[in-house]
Amino acid sequence: MAEKTLPFTKEQIQSIIEEYGSPFHIYDEAAIRNNARQLIEAFNWAPEFKEYFAVKATPNPFILKILREEGFGADCSSMAELVLAEKAGIVGEEIIFSSNNTPAHEYKKAKELGAIINLDDITHIDYLEKYVDIPKLISFRFNPGRLRDGGNAIIGKPYDAKYGLTKEQILEAYKIISEKGTERFGIHTMIISNELDPRYFVETASMMFKLVVEIYQKLGIKIEFVNLGGGIGIPYRPEQEPVNLKGISEGIKDAYEKIIVANNLGPLKITIESGRMILGPYGYLVTTVLHKKEIYKNYIGLDACMAHLMRPALYGAYHHITVIGKEEWPCDYIYDITGGLCENNDKFAIDRALPRIDIGDIVVIHDAGAHGHAMGFNYNGKLRSAELLLRPDGSVKQIRRSETLDDLFATLDFSELDD
Repeated sequence: MAEKTLPFTKEQIQSIIEEYGSPFHIYDEAAIRNNARQLIEAFNWAPEFKEYFAVKATPNPFILKILREEGFGADCSSMAELVLAEKAGIVGEEIIFSSNNTPAHEYKKAKELGAIINLDDITHIDYLEKYVDIPKLISFRFNPGRLRDGGNAIIGKPYDAKYGLTKEQILEAYKIISEKGTERFGIHTMIISNELDPRYFVETASMMFKLVVEIYQKLGIKIEFVNLGGGIGIPYRPEQEPVNLKGISEGIKDAYEKIIVANNLGPLKITIESGRMILGPYGYLVTTVLHKKEIYKNYIGLDACMAHLMRPALYGAYHHITVIGKEEWPCDYIYDITGGLCENNDKFAIDRALPRIDIGDIVVIHDAGAHGHAMGFNYNGKLRSAELLLRPDGSVKQIRRSETLDDLFATLDFSELDD
């Protein structure tokens, strides 16, 4: 069971609120670094193992800089993410640019940075050649379709997902690209999200290793790296167990030896692009209770809303909740925990058993370190919160200030109303 604890005390968090107000997202740097090192250690057998952190999960350059210092690269899918990686000192083949429906100027930026370009469709070869150029290193995203079970509400099932090339297209794409002068080749897939079963990742690795062998046997093309994607889940619920990284690694190693080494295609670089597993458990949304409402149900109204953490409203996702200072109290009240948007699905929890909650209580929503602040929005004119970093020495650094109305209105010219 994954115990849900906090890296700060009630007194610490009260002091932080006094300085920065609430709500805010706060990230635990020491835990992030420790987790990053455990991942790298788990795959220390793999040739040139690289984790390309999925920037979309937590797009903050201070976070990216920490991960760069731990040996991570960046998985980018937009211009903004490319620029964030660059600002954090991540450039060249430390970036993999894996996007879809991509405009030319984003491919140009990726090439300018020396990033590995991972194409999402066979037609993108001609598009890239027309508007940018064909690089010497290129990768393609494979969609196994009905060949592979999996997927979920977050990413969709492979056959229905918009991403990647079919088996037939993959083979044709490598043939085309090699004839155009590409000399180095990678391959990628991403077909699951927030998966806790380690067998899934081993099966996916086996599938990709077999495809690497098939490409070599049919085309004579040796794949340099295989990107197994992300999708490693985290235990959002206390009763869930975290994924056994060592178990995943040992299973992938066994498949690597049986398929890659046995066919004399090593060394093959193994890469992944986890985001949630890297940051998710080490970020918290801290918020304050504004109101209590008792009608047909009991409601707790926070100063945060789904604009600060969309997952519960979007996916019905569970996020654990701690009422600071009442951790040992009995959970003998049933509440819906809500925000202030004009949307009835603006709820962090429904029918959740919690201790008695009072106005002014500090509520911490766990596992908000990935796909939390990143998915924020401004409906109803709500402003996105600050992001804070809890340093290993206990100090706090603001790594993104809260938005203001001036930020929200920056793209409007009110003077034109007088015309």
